[in-house]
Amino acid sequence: MTSLKHHPLDQLLAFYRLMVTIREFELRAAGERKAGLVPGFLHACVGQEATAVGACAALNAEDVITSTHRGHGHLIAKGGDPRFMMAELAGKTSGYCGGKGGSLHLADFDLGVLGANGIVAGGIPMAVGAGLAFQMRREPRVALAFFGDGAVNEGAFHEAANLAGLWKLPVIFFCENNLYGEGTPQHKQAPIRDLSLRAAGYGFPGVIVDGNDVVAVYEITLDAVERARKGDGPTFIEAKTYRQRGHYEGDPMIYRTEEEMAYWRARDPILGFRKRLEEEMEVEPAALDAVDAEVKALLDEAVQFAIHSPAPRPEAALEGVYADDHGGRVF
Repeated sequence: MTSLKHHPLDQLLAFYRLMVTIREFELRAAGERKAGLVPGFLHACVGQEATAVGACAALNAEDVITSTHRGHGHLIAKGGDPRFMMAELAGKTSGYCGGKGGSLHLADFDLGVLGANGIVAGGIPMAVGAGLAFQMRREPRVALAFFGDGAVNEGAFHEAANLAGLWKLPVIFFCENNLYGEGTPQHKQAPIRDLSLRAAGYGFPGVIVDGNDVVAVYEITLDAVERARKGDGPTFIEAKTYRQRGHYEGDPMIYRTEEEMAYWRARDPILGFRKRLEEEMEVEPAALDAVDAEVKALLDEAVQFAIHSPAPRPEAALEGVYADDHGGRVF
């Protein structure tokens, strides 16, 4: 376990605030889906907050990320505003994508968020493409691709990793290994326990980190970022973590035992980090309670913002959609 003493207290408190914001956003979004404000599917990242916060904290504002179908935490960790996120989930015009992207396609290029992706492994080649652009333009920027354990079995991962390793691109392959691809446990998906071993086949290092330890994730990602900026190429980071909710909201989760879920709930990244802040950094519980209250108020505001934001006009359905110059066919 990493020491908290080596990090400024304000940084650690910022980590805590962001993780609590992600958790509260996911819980509120799930609740608003039941209430009818948010249509469609939601894939919550409850239990995986430390991976998003630790990884994004190691990046600069100019660096970019690609995300996944479970990507709300990534956007928040990269500086996303919960108001615009909730409005997007609700299909409102004030959302990040004007209500047209929804949960699966949240994006904000200004923040360096190239987009969540409904296709497993779909964001990985995008990050490699961004890394190639940075290299060609001689920009000291890094692209980080978030993906799950199931994505490591997709061809898109292997093709992208091959090119990134061959050309030593400034890319970080960040695997949030939550032990399940939908309802299939990892040991039924791959013949190896540690997916980071696959990096060796493409000529770059693979490392493992406790994905429920936000400081450990931050430190190991910082090392990978520094390596990438120096021109030494990619790193595969495998963060061992666990999603505490189903693959999607409403998933009956019949593929997991109560004992397994209890084991991982006892290793909750937020509760564990809070305990360490109180014990190692002597932070008063009341100070952390105040953070919790501020975050809840922020999410109250986000929900109200989404409720009172206007719905898209029907005639705006094709705005922002590309079409050719011959017959107006929409693609």
